Amino acid sequence: MTAKQEWIDVAIDALDKAYVPYSHFPVGACLVTKEGKIYQGLNIENASYGLSNCAERTAFFKAVSEGEKEFSHLVIAGHTSRPISPCGACRQVMSEFCEPSMPVTLVGDNGVLKEMTVEGLLPYMFTEEDL
Repeated sequence: MTAKQEWIDVAIDALDKAYVPYSHFPVGACLVTKEGKIYQGLNIENASYGLSNCAERTAFFKAVSEGEKEFSHLVIAGHTSRPISPCGACRQVMSEFCEPSMPVTLVGDNGVLKEMTVEGLLPYMFTEEDL
């Protein structure tokens, strides 16, 4: 098994762990550090919808809370007919912690994939240079 397939499997595995009693729309993520450490993320909903957290941000916040700030790849998986698309908030978080050229793999049902970059997901991103 390739490393990339392992990352895809980690993201897909997270779908079963997601806490989605309201939307019934699970999302899983696998964030990989430059050293190869893996952080799994899943979406966690709340009855007060604004307090929910996406899978991608869960993975980033777990990693950053453990001192990680250099990442090499992100995989996002969902039960969608086409590759899942991350929300705008998650795209902005990606731009905070990732190089614009970092690969992002989007995964839908039946193994359908789309390869992107952080910059491809959020062109003309807001960065520290804009402050």
